[in-house]
Order: sequence, then C-alpha cells, then structure tokens
Amino acid sequence: MSTTMQPGAGHPRSTVALVALALGSFVIGTAELVVVGILNLIADDLSVSVSTAGQLVTAYALGISIGGPIITALTIKLGRKFLLWLALAVYIVGNLVAVISVSFGALLIARVLTGSIHGLFIGVASTVAAVLVPAERRGQAMAMVFGGIAVSTVLGVPLGTLVGQALGWQAAFVGIVILGVIALAATLLLVPPVRSPGSAGIGAQARSAFAFPVIATLLVGFLLLGGQFTALTYLAPYLEEITGISGSLISVFLLAYGVASAVGTFFGGKFADKSATKTLVVANILLIIAFAGLYVFGGSPILATITLALWGLVGFGLVPSLQLRVITLAGAGGDLAATLGASAVNAGIAVGALVGGAVLAASGAHAVVLTALIVSAVALPATWAIGLLKVSDAASSPEAPVPTNSGAVTA
Repeated sequence: MSTTMQPGAGHPRSTVALVALALGSFVIGTAELVVVGILNLIADDLSVSVSTAGQLVTAYALGISIGGPIITALTIKLGRKFLLWLALAVYIVGNLVAVISVSFGALLIARVLTGSIHGLFIGVASTVAAVLVPAERRGQAMAMVFGGIAVSTVLGVPLGTLVGQALGWQAAFVGIVILGVIALAATLLLVPPVRSPGSAGIGAQARSAFAFPVIATLLVGFLLLGGQFTALTYLAPYLEEITGISGSLISVFLLAYGVASAVGTFFGGKFADKSATKTLVVANILLIIAFAGLYVFGGSPILATITLALWGLVGFGLVPSLQLRVITLAGAGGDLAATLGASAVNAGIAVGALVGGAVLAASGAHAVVLTALIVSAVALPATWAIGLLKVSDAASSPEAPVPTNSGAVTA
C-alpha cells in the first residue's frame, strides 16, 4: 500500500527521521577526518612516511568527488530508504576493511570506497530530508544532515583521535563501525520509505543535473569552500606565526571555530528557508569581512577569536543554502545534483588546500589569509548572479517533470 502526502504536509515522523539522518552523517563526518589525528600512528604501523599516509585524506576526497556521482548514477532507480541503509551497510564494511588492513594499499582502497559511499549517502540524505518536511522547512531539514557533519568535527573527530592515540589507530575505526551499526539501525527503524523527488531516468537526471544553472551554482560552491580551505588548512601555522598562539591553546581556538561552524550550520538552515539566494550573498559578504578582520587584526588573540567565530558561523552556515539551491535548480535531477554538491565542495577543499600550501611556502601564513580574502571577494559577483538563475528547460522537460516537493511518502 502507498500513501501520498498532500503538498507541504510533511510527515509525522519527520523529526525522528531527521535525527537518524543526522546520526548517519555524524558517523560519516567522523570517519572522514579522524584519520588526520592518527596519521602518525598509521604511518608507523604500516611502515610509510607521514606524507604518504596523508594520501588517505586525498583518496577519501577523490572517492567523494568522483565515486559518489558515479555510484549515484548507477543506483538512481533504487528506493531512497533502501539506498540509505545499503550505503550505511557498505560504509560499515569499508571501515571493517580498514580495521583489518595490514598493508597501506588495502587501507587506501578502503578509504576510496568509504569516500564514494560518503558522497552517495549525503546526496540521498539531503533529498530524503527535503521530502520529509513541508516546503518551507527544507533548508532546516538539510541543515540537520550537514549539521551531523559539523558536530562530528567538534565531538566525533576529537574523541576518535583520543581513542586512536590511546588504543591504536584501528580502535578509532572500530568505534566508527559501532556508531555505523547504530546509525543503520536508526535508519531502518525511523526513516520512512519516501518517493524520490528526482524520479526520472539517468538520462533525464543527467540533463537536469548538468544544466548551466546547476553547474554555475556548483562553481560558486567550489570557490566559497575552496577559498576557506586555503586558509583553514593552515590555520594552526597562522595562529602560531601571526597571533602568537602555540601548544594546547591552538586547540582552544580551533574548538571555538568548530563550535561556531556547528551552530552556523543549523541556523543557516533557517535562513535558507527564508531565502537561499540572499543567505548565500550575505554569507559571502560576511566571509570577506571575517577574512579582512583576520588579516588586519590577526595579531590580537581576542580579535582573532571574534573573526574566527564569525568565519565559522557563516563559512559552513551557507552550505544548506547552497545544497538547497542546487537541488531546486536541478528539478527532476535533484538526486544526482545533490551528490554533485558534495563533489564540488570537496574539490574546492582539495584545491584550496593545495593553493594554501603553495602560498604558505612562498609567502608565509599572513598571505594565506589574504588569498582566502581575495578568492571570497572574487566569488561575490558570481554568488549574486546565481540568485537570478531559474530552473532550466532540461530540468523541467516533459520527460523529467519538476518535483512538487509534496512530501510524498510511500508506506
């Protein structure tokens, strides 16, 4: 038997379902970044250099950027709930492979696999979250999904690092597997079956997802996140060289940034529901102000803390608006486009880190923040311009009808 909810009706189990989705993204966010805190242990155990072990981060990012869209395309016809729990099940297996890996090559393959599933899960979870609630709450629903990742940077990654450092790097992945099983059970029990908003075949999905308005929005996401990670990747050297902060105090500053990011993500969802386009523009402007403040006043610990908090609030607070805009512009290609959003963001992170490293080596930490400021300023006209874009003909073609966001649910 199947039931279709009326437009804007949402679903009575939406709150607990969104919590389950947030738990899944928390697990995935923790697994993505916890490796950074245990790289030295992995390098020693598997007899590779720390720089070689760092390829585990790159492998995961490539999995998200390339593997995520490919797997999404191959599974486009599967039911959304089935795909959610299947993704989590495969993710658990991938991290089990990491636990039992006795060679660096095997661990590298496990990271590519889990990165690909990361991209798939976040894309599917975003579209499911949008269906579970009335249209006016879609931004907040997506903020729950991305909020799980934001919270993982504040809570999951530090705890995972602590466990890994105390009990061995494999223990960190064991913890992720245990959390993954809990998230899988929550998904099976709490997330209702939903009708996919992007129900067209892969051909129509691709035409919609790769239409100009979507690609333009993805490029803006690439710039906004890439600019941030030009500086964020090397924030610790900046705090040491410019602010005069060292040792454990650096962790305090990073924690302040992380907490602000988590808070910003949840509030960003509320602003996305009011106007995703305006939220993106305002967030871009505030990013420019934050980087300018950090560049000019970074020598003052108090002012540096204030600018870091502002940066954290808007830097990830814009992500729900970006994802909502991508899915909306893609029309019936929303399922595939949702994964492309994760790809663009992670590509921006990877390129931003590379650019930041080159700038740091050539001109020092101060120049890294200046580069982030310049990139954010360059992005502003494009951020404003994408607010004028509409759903393309490809996304609204007869073969691929635009979703009504009706909150359709099948029981």
